[in-house]
Amino acid sequence: MKLLDRFEEFLLKSLPSVDSFHPYFQNATNQMIVAGGKRFRPMLLLSVVNSKEPLLVDSALHIAYAVELLHTYSLIHDDLPTMDNAPLRRGHETIHTTYDEVSAILVGDGLNSESFRVIADAPLSSDVKIECVRLLASDGGLGGMVLGQAIDIYFENHPLDIQKLKFLHIHKTAKLIASSLKMGAIIANYDTDIQDTLYDFGIDLGLLFQMQDDIIDVVADESEAGKTTGNDEGKNSFTNLLGLQEAIRETDILAKKLQDRLADFDKKLQDSLTPLQQKYLF
Repeated sequence: MKLLDRFEEFLLKSLPSVDSFHPYFQNATNQMIVAGGKRFRPMLLLSVVNSKEPLLVDSALHIAYAVELLHTYSLIHDDLPTMDNAPLRRGHETIHTTYDEVSAILVGDGLNSESFRVIADAPLSSDVKIECVRLLASDGGLGGMVLGQAIDIYFENHPLDIQKLKFLHIHKTAKLIASSLKMGAIIANYDTDIQDTLYDFGIDLGLLFQMQDDIIDVVADESEAGKTTGNDEGKNSFTNLLGLQEAIRETDILAKKLQDRLADFDKKLQDSLTPLQQKYLF
């Protein structure tokens, strides 16, 4: 079975169970998890594990699922009326659109907490789980995604220079991608220098991912993107700062840089990560 299929099967078997008399909270909790998505971060993590310790993939599925839960919470909150006010995500109605804003806030809160419970219960050593918790909490929290989101919202309609723009998106997007790679390396027991190299690679990979997302927001319609597009007019995006053509040029330069860096990895890592780069990136 392909790695992505194994992950999807595990995800569907592991959906949060909310036992109560609330009329729709259980459905709301699972709505955006099962809606699909790229699964980019879980696949990065699992691909790194598979490159060195394929027998650990089953155990690593728990950590990959935790990353997807935390990422999904961030999307739910990102789409809230008080933030991006988006009615569409992953080709489906956002939770606040289907139900109400309070439910979306609470589902996001719940998935955030659930991600760490999943790691705690994973069939891995305590040392590995502690490192995964530390990374996910740091790069998915105050030291990463949350700070990036705060900067993104606060400076809306106030253009940033290129260095501050990169700082914003390194924190909001790239750090969780970098952490996914490093968590895979931790689980697979790669040397610390390879863990750090993968993390640094992930930062640039995350910037490329964001730059491409900014381009998609300009050139794609909602049916193609599976989410609300044309919604970044006042945002600090690469296309707004650089213009579409210059953003495309910078994206191509960064993509070439990443291809060159990937060529320096050992063959097993190259073989595991190259298909993801081809599938998810231009």
